[in-house]
Amino acid sequence: MSFSAEMTDFGLVALAGLLGGAIGIERELADKPAGLRTHIFVAAGAALLVVLGETALGTMQPRGPDGRVAGDPIRVIQAIVVGISFLGAGTIIHRRDSSIEGLTTAASIFLTAGIGIAVALLRIWLAVGMTLFGVLVLTSAPWIEGRLLRKRLRGPRPADEDAR
Repeated sequence: MSFSAEMTDFGLVALAGLLGGAIGIERELADKPAGLRTHIFVAAGAALLVVLGETALGTMQPRGPDGRVAGDPIRVIQAIVVGISFLGAGTIIHRRDSSIEGLTTAASIFLTAGIGIAVALLRIWLAVGMTLFGVLVLTSAPWIEGRLLRKRLRGPRPADEDAR
């Protein structure tokens, strides 16, 4: 593999890490167990595995009679999903009072892996868009949830006399 191709792959993995870091910053500011470094590593690691999987398919897999690679590239993505699911499960805590903590962090780790995969598959704008979407959800959802909770605590409003 040429130096230029290696640097292109490195750039893709680094870009995935940067995009994952954007989500990680929000998790870090929210003081969650998986923050900046975790999200950078998840996105970069997912992108790296896809890039390496592509290389492995091209160099190690036997070719069929029609010259096509006799392998399934989806298996790399499946392996990433399984590994990330295990990592995400480790962030979920079930407390004695029946409350559950860490689901959003687990979901953000899952999304970050998807962003890394998208970058490695050269779906750059999709990855950037999903990063912005993820940051938007993580930063605006608490505000929306707070408004809904306040509304629920206030209870139903009495019927407005003017509405009759």
